Amino acid sequence: MSVVVPLGPVDLFAASPAFAQTISKVVVQGNARVSDDTIRSYVLIKPGQRSSAYEIDESLKALFQTGLFKDVSIKRSGSSLIVSVEENAVINRIAFEGNDRLKDKMLEGIVTSKSRGILSESRIQTDTQRILEAYRRAGRFGARVEPKVIDLGRNRADLVFEVTEGAKTSVSRVAILGNKAYSDGRLQKVITTKETGWLSWLSSNDVYDAERLAADEERLRKFYLNNGYADFRVVSSVADLDRERNVFFVTITVDEGEQYRIGDVEIDSAVPDVDAESLRGQLKTDSGDVYSMDAVSESLEDITIEISKSGYAFARVTPRADRDYENKTINLVYQVDEGARAYIERINVRGNTRTRDFVIRREFDMAEGDAFNRVLLDRAKRRLDNLGFFEKVAINTAPGSSPDRVVLNVDVVEKGTGSLSLGGGYSTGDGFIADVSVSERNFMGRGQYLKVAASGGTSKRSYNLSFTEPYFLGRRMSAGFDLFKDSYEDTDTREYDYERVGGTIRFGLPITDELSFNPYYTLEQKQISNYENYGLASASPAIEEAQDEGKTLKSAIGYSLVYNTIDNMQNPSNGVYMKFNQEFAGLGGDVRFIQSTIDARYYHELYSAWGLVGMVKVGAGHIQGIGGDDVRLLDSFYKGGETIRGFASSGYGPRDTASNEALGGKTYFNATAELQFPIPYLDSVGLSGAVFADAGTLFGSDATKGTFDSDTSIRSSVGAGLVWASPFGLLRVDYGYALSKESYDDTQAIRFGAASQF
Repeated sequence: MSVVVPLGPVDLFAASPAFAQTISKVVVQGNARVSDDTIRSYVLIKPGQRSSAYEIDESLKALFQTGLFKDVSIKRSGSSLIVSVEENAVINRIAFEGNDRLKDKMLEGIVTSKSRGILSESRIQTDTQRILEAYRRAGRFGARVEPKVIDLGRNRADLVFEVTEGAKTSVSRVAILGNKAYSDGRLQKVITTKETGWLSWLSSNDVYDAERLAADEERLRKFYLNNGYADFRVVSSVADLDRERNVFFVTITVDEGEQYRIGDVEIDSAVPDVDAESLRGQLKTDSGDVYSMDAVSESLEDITIEISKSGYAFARVTPRADRDYENKTINLVYQVDEGARAYIERINVRGNTRTRDFVIRREFDMAEGDAFNRVLLDRAKRRLDNLGFFEKVAINTAPGSSPDRVVLNVDVVEKGTGSLSLGGGYSTGDGFIADVSVSERNFMGRGQYLKVAASGGTSKRSYNLSFTEPYFLGRRMSAGFDLFKDSYEDTDTREYDYERVGGTIRFGLPITDELSFNPYYTLEQKQISNYENYGLASASPAIEEAQDEGKTLKSAIGYSLVYNTIDNMQNPSNGVYMKFNQEFAGLGGDVRFIQSTIDARYYHELYSAWGLVGMVKVGAGHIQGIGGDDVRLLDSFYKGGETIRGFASSGYGPRDTASNEALGGKTYFNATAELQFPIPYLDSVGLSGAVFADAGTLFGSDATKGTFDSDTSIRSSVGAGLVWASPFGLLRVDYGYALSKESYDDTQAIRFGAASQF
């Protein structure tokens, strides 16, 4: 590659008056695709001008920077300036060889070189580094990439990237140093970077990722700040690569500081007509509570919204935290000021290729022309993060067309929102089971939820279709429907076939962030069949009575009130969950009744250093026929191992003495106390343990035929369980020992299956 060609005995860079001769014309040679005029446009020397070494040097640089040429030279012949070029080849095609983990389509989106584009040496090197970086993100730090150019003649070439992927570079050890208040195991549950293990093939969390480690630092910081450690900081996070073993050793060093509680809490208002005391009901920070950053943020939001309702759109709420190091308390003062008057001129949404703009904009409590408020902006970002549609959300402000105008730039990076789930296993209630489901959380980019699922097993087959619109009629309320069909065949505890098919239309109306009202309508048909196939000798008169009446159609309206302050719905450690449900059947159909149920749970972290979590659960229900109707067999409550472990499905409650058939009951109560704990050396793969005590009762029946047992005696059990947070969802196995039972009850010590929390 030449830079400058001397003009005979004349040195181009010498200050020779002869060289400074005026150029009469610029002659271009060697080009085939690039026009003469295009090349001349990069040459600083024009006809009629004198040339200099500096101008020739800058012209060469400009031509090389275009990426169009492999070689360029400039020389003078008489009064002419000769520009000779050798064009880069055109890429015929780009190919990848040796790649298995990262497919061609993905790599094509990474490289900047394109088919029918210009072959550039610098771009090839850049693309090589891009591919290597992609493999590093996939945990292949030993990957090698060798680019090869295959000359096809006529200035055309194929570009081939030969890839040697190498073995996966996993995280062999994650060490956390400096922690005293919380054990390593407890903090391992906070971060997402995991040590490699025998189940690592099911996920990629044991692959080192610098961005994931940075996000883990933020997760640790947030965890500590929400548990009173206001001085917490991550001193360092280091990942050391052992090239010989091809593994990483991750070390996170933290400084916890002291734990603080909340001292005095004051509201100081500098806004006329805003009474500070009237805002106290919006506070989530009470004196004596452990300091929590989230509680402070929620208080800021609620105070800001309450003030804006009073017409003070520009009010600004600023928290001031004064540490009392001696008493280990933080005194909080929420300062309410007028704030600068600024309006939102424009909201720019960028980066969303699939998600519609309105799905993003509706998460803002502000629109173009509204007053700008930083607290509401932070709230919008949190809402967008919680949608689960984006890998990254960034909201930045820029000056508008005038000093009181602000432009909001919302930049998002989308991620996959669809999932295909395949599962299988064994349930003590339904035998061997297999299921498949396809779900999309951002259907057609409109933020809608769609799920189609089917499952089958030894005695059960289910089909479900669910759809939810989270913003019905443009308001922050949801609407959706469910269609279902369940078929159950006879088992050891059910000597008949049973089928239910129907659908539900439902709505969700949030009252507050924690409380929601959810009305619904259900149309459902139930039927018992083939009971006669099991012999009249064992026939239950009550079942025969239900069978004689044929199919049962239920048309019902209902509602639920849900109060939820759970910190993590998948792995709860603190908070309250309460659900009250009431259903009224009788809008047509064959049955008329009122059914009421309540389910309440309380989680509390008992000893955070060890990750011990206590859980107390109570439940109750009652169904009563109305209009003179009895409660039919198929509408009764059936209880067993799902409420009192140690009992079989439908294992306690009213039972036919002749056939030992469960008849269900009209009233039930149940209670559970449970202690959950991580299992040393196994919690890194998602295994945890639990010990529990259950108690409850089920009684009352409107069956009129046959002889059956029913009483209000309390059944109880104790036991232990093992929970696995698997990639297929929560799975659980429990061993329960019945402490108190009746002679006609059906017990079962081992119970396992899905372990959905709510």
